[in-house]
Amino acid sequence: MKRVLLAGVLGGIAMFVWNSVAHVVTPLGEVGVKEIPNEQPVLAAMSASVGSAHGFYIFPGMGVPTGASREQQQAAMREYDKKLAANPSGLLIYHPPGMKAFTPQQLLTEFAVEVIEALLAVWLLSRTGIGSFGGKVGFVTVLGICGALMTNVAYWNWYGFPTNYTLVYMLVEIVGFVVVGVVAGLVTKSAAA
Repeated sequence: MKRVLLAGVLGGIAMFVWNSVAHVVTPLGEVGVKEIPNEQPVLAAMSASVGSAHGFYIFPGMGVPTGASREQQQAAMREYDKKLAANPSGLLIYHPPGMKAFTPQQLLTEFAVEVIEALLAVWLLSRTGIGSFGGKVGFVTVLGICGALMTNVAYWNWYGFPTNYTLVYMLVEIVGFVVVGVVAGLVTKSAAA
């Protein structure tokens, strides 16, 4: 169990290092992300419309009031196609003025999540009985592929996330799990030896 814990923690550290390199050193973190041209009028309009209400918004809205009946929801859905045809659409994750970027708390949260992911992957690996280095790396890689597919493809399909962003983000996640698999294979191999 100590080797599983060690492999998970070291794998999480390695995954964090890989993600840091992928997002800071390489251009991978910028693929598919654009800035709004002439953003000042858009920012002013968002501030005037949304104000201080943090949130995840979809636009155009369906116009369904809270507590709407099933009939009202279905009628709004029928009208929504017309709204989409006549208006721009998308998602907005909104924070009022004052948010800070790349805080220590954000980095610590990311680090903790990646260590937890690695611990879970290595724990699952320890339950399999896979003995070869390649088998261990392959097993953890498949876990990464499953994780990368789970949300990224759904966001691409339903919300229209850019294809290039989706593919690159999946690649970064999968490589992170390959790194965890390599670390787990090395740490557990030395235990067997």
